[in-house]
Amino acid sequence: MALKTEWTTPPSDYTIFVPAGWFQLPLDPKERDRGIIALADRQFTGVDHAPVLKERLMRDLQKQAKAAYRAGGVELYISLLTVRGLPLASSLLVSLLPEGWPGCRTAHDLVRRFGEIGRRAEVTRLEAAGDAAREQRTEAADPERQMGNTLATTTVTYNVPVPASRKWLTLTFSTPMESVAPKMVELFDTVAGTLHWE
Repeated sequence: MALKTEWTTPPSDYTIFVPAGWFQLPLDPKERDRGIIALADRQFTGVDHAPVLKERLMRDLQKQAKAAYRAGGVELYISLLTVRGLPLASSLLVSLLPEGWPGCRTAHDLVRRFGEIGRRAEVTRLEAAGDAAREQRTEAADPERQMGNTLATTTVTYNVPVPASRKWLTLTFSTPMESVAPKMVELFDTVAGTLHWE
């Protein structure tokens, strides 16, 4: 089925495909706690001697999910993938900016705006969703904010204008896996390329 790429009225929804092994954590307060419990249960299946770790994970997820929701987050995906027993830690936060970026109607406008304030971004074409302003950066670890992480975090952000509206959809991918960051960025770009409007 061909995907619609021209819009005269705003789309009612979007779809994005993430790899198998990524857990979707709802950010809506009515569903959030149930999702956090399900994720913690899944992560600690068969581990009876770590109630303190499980409780800490749930508390950290609660804090992260609340902050994401306050910032316009609608969905949070967390990678549960492992390679040779090592977790491939990464996440995708999908956010909606109802008022968009003031004065910016296109990805080109936003890239110019970012350039004016010293942020490096480029216009990238997403096949079914249109142009996006793409940023990539690496930041030093912040263990307090990142659930104890001590590795530099690579973040890739796509800001995509919602057709026929002032809204913008933002996809924020991040991983603290320094050794495989280039491969993870390739994965993030592939996932972003699946975004399409409905």
